[in-house]
Amino acid sequence: MRPLHEQLAAEFIGTFVFVFVAAGAATISSLTGAGTLPVAVATGLILAIMISAMGHISGGHFNPAVTVGAWVTGKIDTLRAPLYIVVQLAGAAAGAGLLRLCLSKKIWQPGNLGATLINPQAKAFGFSTPKALLLEAVMTFALVLVVFATAIDERGAFKAIAGFGIGLVVTADALLGGILTGASMNPARSFGPAIAIWKWTDFWVYILGPLAGAVIGSIIVRQCAFRLRNTCTSVSAMMRRSNHSDQFSM
Repeated sequence: MRPLHEQLAAEFIGTFVFVFVAAGAATISSLTGAGTLPVAVATGLILAIMISAMGHISGGHFNPAVTVGAWVTGKIDTLRAPLYIVVQLAGAAAGAGLLRLCLSKKIWQPGNLGATLINPQAKAFGFSTPKALLLEAVMTFALVLVVFATAIDERGAFKAIAGFGIGLVVTADALLGGILTGASMNPARSFGPAIAIWKWTDFWVYILGPLAGAVIGSIIVRQCAFRLRNTCTSVSAMMRRSNHSDQFSM
């Protein structure tokens, strides 16, 4: 395991770059009317790249919801979890703040610097705040399932497909929910632009939704893994007993 300061530095840098690119893509897309596809692709790609680059140092969370899910299931200790979350939020704030410095107000203002907000047009068609909360929870649930299956589970294929798989599920979620909620799935992703332009509309949705989805997803994965291990252990024990009986009868 890497020293704590290296892990925290990796989480800060990863979240910083992720928010800078994801919020930047959303800002430019809003300005040009490019739609959700470029934003979804940019968001998924940058997350996949940063996980591949930094995952071996810190685990590549870059998301307080993922860290909370890992803490609930005992995959990260109580000392590191809050420190991870603090540096993730700091990295997000720094990424969004630098993005604002890079762009003129006329560029970032139409898209609110990539802030994740519930689409007013969707609200006019009955997409309520509770529905937005549920959507964020379900999208984060899917994300955390993939994170645990590829990056956190000891038997997962981290080096092979973790970044790729996680990036793809984020892209898919963003294609689904980007036009409705901005497809945050990450309190840090929402926190960065919100603090950079001081716009907190419906911000609680992007805290509670991802956290709820992450906790439920991580618990389900833990229970499934626990039962699978017990089943495999039982089958192995039965095979050993069977082999022993066969040898004795011979």
